[in-house]
Amino acid sequence: MLKKLLVASGNNGKIREITELLKPFAIEILSAKDFNLAEPEETGSSFIENAEIKAKYYGDATGIPALADDSGLCVAALGGNPGVYSARWAGEAKDFNLAMQKIESEIGDNSDKSAYFACALSLYWPGDGHFKSVEGRVEGNLTFPPKGGHGFGYDPIFIANGYDKTFAEIPAEEKHMISHRADAFRKLLQVVGG
Repeated sequence: MLKKLLVASGNNGKIREITELLKPFAIEILSAKDFNLAEPEETGSSFIENAEIKAKYYGDATGIPALADDSGLCVAALGGNPGVYSARWAGEAKDFNLAMQKIESEIGDNSDKSAYFACALSLYWPGDGHFKSVEGRVEGNLTFPPKGGHGFGYDPIFIANGYDKTFAEIPAEEKHMISHRADAFRKLLQVVGG
């Protein structure tokens, strides 16, 4: 069983959510921020490829098993975009208000507001270089204008199926139970035997 794990992300929201999901396992959690490493370039064409790039980069740089997340919002009316480019749509300043406006503008008067959040988790062991990678998702619909003050990223415009509030309007504990990250985490536990 892992005693120490590096959360291979510089995103405070992701670090917080992953740390919360790992609480029951009594593992010492470190984040990429603790090592002051530059972020690797995400050149993958899928969420899993990008998660593996990050996990390997941080795992090899620190010698600590690394858990990386790559996630994004996939909008049906936009052919699955922004998808793996979700963070890039927010620009250098990571302005997700701007990104949400761009999505609303590009959807225009299309009545199809269906979308899903996808999350790839990749666990990498630097000692022998092997990965365990999975992908989770949560289906839902978009709503505009953005609503709610919780969460991060695109949470204020996403309503999961079966709910009437955005991810940014529901309590974090509730989101942790139904999110794409929680779905991926459950799958990861199955493949690593947690």
